[in-house]
Amino acid sequence: MTRYSFIKCVVILLVFFLCHLAEAQNDISGKLVVFHAGSLSVPFAKIERAFEKRYPKVDVQREAGGSTKMARLIRDVGKPADIMAAADYTVIDDLLIPKFADWEIRFASNQLVLCYTDKSRYADIINSENWYEILQKRDVVWGQADPNLDPCGYRTLMVMQLAEKFYKKPGLYERLLESRKASAIRPKSVELISLLKTGNLDYAWEYLSVAVQHGLKYVKLPDEINLGNSKYDDFYRQAKVRVTGKRPGTWTVKRGKSCTYGVTLIKNSANIDAAKAFLEYLLDPEGGLKILKESGQPPIVPCVTGSYEMFKLIPKELRRFVAQP
Repeated sequence: MTRYSFIKCVVILLVFFLCHLAEAQNDISGKLVVFHAGSLSVPFAKIERAFEKRYPKVDVQREAGGSTKMARLIRDVGKPADIMAAADYTVIDDLLIPKFADWEIRFASNQLVLCYTDKSRYADIINSENWYEILQKRDVVWGQADPNLDPCGYRTLMVMQLAEKFYKKPGLYERLLESRKASAIRPKSVELISLLKTGNLDYAWEYLSVAVQHGLKYVKLPDEINLGNSKYDDFYRQAKVRVTGKRPGTWTVKRGKSCTYGVTLIKNSANIDAAKAFLEYLLDPEGGLKILKESGQPPIVPCVTGSYEMFKLIPKELRRFVAQP
């Protein structure tokens, strides 16, 4: 075969592949329902636009909320969804697997920060060494997410427990809880942002990515307590928070660990082809994961999952993005 003939064959094969890809994309259509953590709202809005540009016949319909709440809407209320992305992958493990999902893929990380604005009391002096003293002042109002509905809520409590140990301040956790007002607890952490910007809150616990995306000032905490560095998982595990369990009237205990986001495909997905295509785009280092990184949220590349048995249950189209355990 001459060099010209070889190049011609390559071009023909490339054209055939591109035509086949375009045809496959045109075959994917319909409504795609994506439930996700409120802290993913900004990057997922960008991912939605990019995905719909690639698949113009697909209508992505996103619903954001506290991860625990969204998983319960699927499990307890029977709300239809194709994809669930949680701020804590264990929400998928605990509430959706095995009845509503077979696997989860861990695709991003985060850390907690204490957000504030120029309007916040003591904004000019707060730092990583005195934040817990500022929050205890009588004229300061600070807020957090509901621990029973949003992972950011129970992670906030974990941070404060760890702070007591790290700063060697016995009783600090209880004193911080006493200084918190019940009216400053919201179903999801992102609802605190508007209260912060209007001056109704002085401080709010958020994820670093949310602070960056909304242009908020924030106190960056030491890695030993911010739940953002897996190197300190042994220290994080000292924190534990009791939250509502799978059934009404029951409780479960969450233990501290680094913030890791998870995503899954819901078993009874009404649009399985579109769901797999969305997940392919989300988990692509040059696609959704790149958007996450640009939005201030570190992606996990390659993604990971819980076990080899779980890895085998992941659709073949997605395994190339996941490290084999």
